[in-house]
Amino acid sequence: MSYEDVFVLLWEQVKESIQEGNFVKLTMAKTIGKPKLKNIFVRPVYSEDGFKVLLKFRYRLREMDDTEDKLTLDEAFIILKSHLRNPFSSVLLFTTTKDVLFKINKKGAGSITENLPTFHKVTQAESDLE
Repeated sequence: MSYEDVFVLLWEQVKESIQEGNFVKLTMAKTIGKPKLKNIFVRPVYSEDGFKVLLKFRYRLREMDDTEDKLTLDEAFIILKSHLRNPFSSVLLFTTTKDVLFKINKKGAGSITENLPTFHKVTQAESDLE
């Protein structure tokens, strides 16, 4: 199965964990090569305008400041999908019930594995955007 199709399955689990109130965070990691971007983090933000996520870009170089954006889930999906394989080859979904690892292999196939949860409670993201 192509990694795009498998990522959509992962994203369904993200949406389900948000509906159930157990979404902790999502991390894009394991870059291909040495790009400027080190990680992308997605954390929950519950506000009066409804559910949003804080999308944080972390850079390798210390002189580059991390950047943050508050987005809808659909907006975050588009941005995250555009960074698959260029440069990220793995995505970790952390919930209070399980951890889900999405990986892309060298042939471009995606896979999902589940593990016991790392986190046991949901913490809302703190942002400089307030």
